[in-house]
Amino acid sequence: MNFDFNGESADIEQALAGGAPQRVGWFRFYFADQRWEWSEQVERMHGYKPGSVTPTTELVLSHKHPDDRGQVAATIDEILNSHKPYSTRHRIIDTSGHTHQVVVAGDRLYDADGAVIGTHGVYVDISRLQDADYEERVAAKLAEIAENRAVIEQAKGMLMLIYGINDEGAFDLLKWLSQEANVKLRLLAERISEDLRSSGPAFIPQSEFDQLLLSARSRVGRPGGPALARK
Repeated sequence: MNFDFNGESADIEQALAGGAPQRVGWFRFYFADQRWEWSEQVERMHGYKPGSVTPTTELVLSHKHPDDRGQVAATIDEILNSHKPYSTRHRIIDTSGHTHQVVVAGDRLYDADGAVIGTHGVYVDISRLQDADYEERVAAKLAEIAENRAVIEQAKGMLMLIYGINDEGAFDLLKWLSQEANVKLRLLAERISEDLRSSGPAFIPQSEFDQLLLSARSRVGRPGGPALARK
């Protein structure tokens, strides 16, 4: 999967209307050289002026609360080995000694050829609540991101079954269809999944699924799937 976490960061900020912008920021972590990139918001969460420090794994871990550092280190090791999406809630200590409660959610980062090269995601600072339901709104937005991820995974599974392709091939196909039609990936995945479910329990011949797949782009947002002929 590939998600634009910069865009999702903005979506979370919008969901937290009235909150300070520095509460949400993005990061990237590249596996090959274990290189980190932070947005200005994440730098400020850690107490740094934008551009004043180059983040490293050692620096990232040094800011974790001592009671949470082992958990975060284990999560980083798991990400390096499994390349799976993840989310964690822990505490960071900034350069002034202030403790921040943060939620971090990340997903796979792909290069132009579809190879997994790292992880990217969002930091959400939930420590300075402006109102009683602030944290609920953060949780709801993160749940929405997770739901989007599940919908895309379902559509990928269907493509893998029908065409006998692997995970990356299925995602590449979805991404191409999405880009060609200028349709959001999640909406296209929902359309394909709904079409296949509405076609009934019998297995669809590949030729019919080809037609379903290629026409899905023009039917995004319409209720109901196509009536496929049965042989």
